[in-house]
Amino acid sequence: MTTAPLFLVDDVATLPAPGGETLLDGPEGRHAATVRRLRPGEALVLSDGRGGLAHAEAVAVAGRDALSVRLTAVTRVPPPAVRVVVAQALVKGDRGELAVETATEAGADGFLPWKAARCVARWDDGPRGAKALARWRSTVREAAKQARRPWQPEVGEPVTTAQLARRVAGADRALVLHESAEPGLAEVGLPDAGEVLLAVGPEGGVDDHELGLLTEAGAVPVRMGPEVLRASTAACVALGALAVRTGRWTRAAGIDG
Repeated sequence: MTTAPLFLVDDVATLPAPGGETLLDGPEGRHAATVRRLRPGEALVLSDGRGGLAHAEAVAVAGRDALSVRLTAVTRVPPPAVRVVVAQALVKGDRGELAVETATEAGADGFLPWKAARCVARWDDGPRGAKALARWRSTVREAAKQARRPWQPEVGEPVTTAQLARRVAGADRALVLHESAEPGLAEVGLPDAGEVLLAVGPEGGVDDHELGLLTEAGAVPVRMGPEVLRASTAACVALGALAVRTGRWTRAAGIDG
């Protein structure tokens, strides 16, 4: 049995009680009615991206842009005990979107676009930078829907290395992926709860000055293995390892409908 498709709503708490009906409209309604072509009786899930889930079934298609649905159950999934925020260095071309897309599917709880020194890609403070940030946010939103995630990751404003170092100081554990690090990702201690900040450098790597700033703030350089991964795939692989260690890869109650 396939997992029911997920559609976003503003707030699950404002929906009717189970047994009641509501109208899914706007872009999400269009996607349900026209793209997915859901028909009466088919299951779907409504989510507000903040842990609220409403299981429902399609009642009737209301034109091309709306779907009438009947709620069958409402649940709330608590946030994970260990949250992993990825500081992803800017990557040129569409590899930046690939990085945040795969990391979202692998379980990242948030992103900080990192203006690392060796980044080839540059985001200015004007319209071009705003457009690039909007692409990351849109990519994360769609990837979270595809992965049926009850909590949608947030994409923060771009940070410099100095700003990232301040964020490192406030994290419960901060890790910097680095090919020359001694400890492996499987060897470092992790908190039972709180925030793990995972820094992923650009194609040219994290330079020595940046690494010094981050380690002075409390970050631990770690490696994942003998191979060197691309900047666009490293976060996804690291998140898989962290998910095993923190118990993230267990089925959360309330997602199946």
